Amino acid sequence: MKKLLVLSVTCMLFAPVFAQKASKDKKSKKEKTTMTLDTEKKQLSYAIGRDIGSNLRLAGLDLDQEVFFAAIVHAMQDSGYLMDSRAAQQAIQQYQQKKLQEAEAESAKDAVKQEAEAQAFLANNRTVAGVKETASGLQYKVVSEGTGERPQATSKVKVHYSGTLIDGTKFDSSYDRGQPATFGLNQVIKGWTEGLQLMPEGSKYILYIPAQLGYGNNPPPGSPIKAGSLLIFEVELLEIIK
Repeated sequence: MKKLLVLSVTCMLFAPVFAQKASKDKKSKKEKTTMTLDTEKKQLSYAIGRDIGSNLRLAGLDLDQEVFFAAIVHAMQDSGYLMDSRAAQQAIQQYQQKKLQEAEAESAKDAVKQEAEAQAFLANNRTVAGVKETASGLQYKVVSEGTGERPQATSKVKVHYSGTLIDGTKFDSSYDRGQPATFGLNQVIKGWTEGLQLMPEGSKYILYIPAQLGYGNNPPPGSPIKAGSLLIFEVELLEIIK
């Protein structure tokens, strides 16, 4: 939501770009398509206008263009305002609050749906040969058993791994990056902290991690992981770093 405030400020800073747009004498479609950017000023104006327009589009804002352009001119001229700064700020805050509530409601819906799918998956997975379950609800399957020692909750380890969702969507993979990951077991999600302690060095396991041992209802921003998602990791414990 902070982006909306920044965008609002940016639009005011570059208000002159929109001055012609607010004019009552609008240009014809033909004139627009034959516009030439034959000066540095025109090129800069178009570049800034395009950038702001793209940001507005990506932000998903449904704006009344006539009102928007009028406000730009009012700000540029510092006169003719239809709202004072306090009312304008309140309008933006109300919009932000509305979008936040909508996002929270959508996240809650996702969590319920994902939790139901996860429970169904785990119930079926219990019947699969080789799958074991701990008291916390973590399920795991041994792909290959190593002969080394097991890490502790505070151990630092080097691993290769691949993470997917129930539907097979891959959200992370050290294999794809071509480089193992190194981290402390007290720095990761609970399912990893518990699951890696079951693995002797040199082992490869599949971990089935329910939401309460993963990201819960707060998945990483921008990730395909949704609230309440069950995570499936194929993990190879390469080394316990002393």
